Amino acid sequence: MITTIQIRENVKNQLERLKQSNQTFEEVIIALIKNAELQRRKQEELLIEGCKVMAKDMLELNNELEGADSDLDWEWK
Repeated sequence: MITTIQIRENVKNQLERLKQSNQTFEEVIIALIKNAELQRRKQEELLIEGCKVMAKDMLELNNELEGADSDLDWEWK
């Protein structure tokens, strides 16, 4: 089923500038959607990788602090 969507003239002009040779507006929109999905996946992967690095750093810091704590002779009063 083909539907119509209403867009402003400036949006149509921007889509027109994105078109390549015989590309349709639908093909331009599909390409934009695929690009947006790809960028979202890449961003999610970067976020996960960043969290893994932070967790590793936190574990290393925790181990260092535990080592420092065991070297001290705490006396509770």
